[in-house]
Amino acid sequence: MDARSRSSQAARLVRAPLLLLGFASVLWFSVALSSIRSVAIVRDATARILSDDRLKPGAISKVAAQIADQAKLKVKPSESVRGEALILLRAAEEDTGKRPPDEVDQQVKIAEEKIKSSLSVNPTDAFLWLMLYSTTISRNGLDSHKIRYLDQSYIIAPFEGWIALRRNRVGLAVFQILAETTRKRVVSEFAALIDSNFVEDAVINFESVNWAERERLLSSLERVNRISRESFAKKLSRNGLKASVPGVQIHARPWQ
Repeated sequence: MDARSRSSQAARLVRAPLLLLGFASVLWFSVALSSIRSVAIVRDATARILSDDRLKPGAISKVAAQIADQAKLKVKPSESVRGEALILLRAAEEDTGKRPPDEVDQQVKIAEEKIKSSLSVNPTDAFLWLMLYSTTISRNGLDSHKIRYLDQSYIIAPFEGWIALRRNRVGLAVFQILAETTRKRVVSEFAALIDSNFVEDAVINFESVNWAERERLLSSLERVNRISRESFAKKLSRNGLKASVPGVQIHARPWQ
């Protein structure tokens, strides 16, 4: 073999791995770009879910389908697991009554697994503990073991306003079987809702419990600002509920 042939063969040997490297780089970039776009979509959908924004019909289902495709391809950014769980839960809510119950249940089960996966990385996520509690009792019913998920949410973030809007009614629904420490947190959370002027939500929560719990909730309002207490009392009165809100006198008018 002459020098020219040896040189040509060496050049081919050099080009081959370079071509493979180039192909691998293009493939990696394609996968990475897809992942980046998916993360952005998940982030946007998650933010809108948390803020209770209304999405177009079918929008969440499309994102949930993308998440399913990611799982098949094993392209699943760890930072989006939390968002994926919330999206799948919302999609399951929207699909209830539209798809077979076993399919919806399977979707909730996958979401539950993602919640647990996310909590294994970040166990201080109070909202996910609340979601874990809600999903497990919806699938398997309530028991003392699952109550600890709700307890954990209150322990981590007892006064987190945006969580309280979702959590307080959940806590009041099982108030009688909660530990006393958690009951105190639920009651304090209720008072904080009114003090933060989330009066409409507080009225709905108040009306959902019996009079034994109502008396305890009312007694927690002594330190709530007066304007919010008055607003709460007036809304109860308009709804036909006579309740003694501390420090507030409601004078019924003939036309009420």
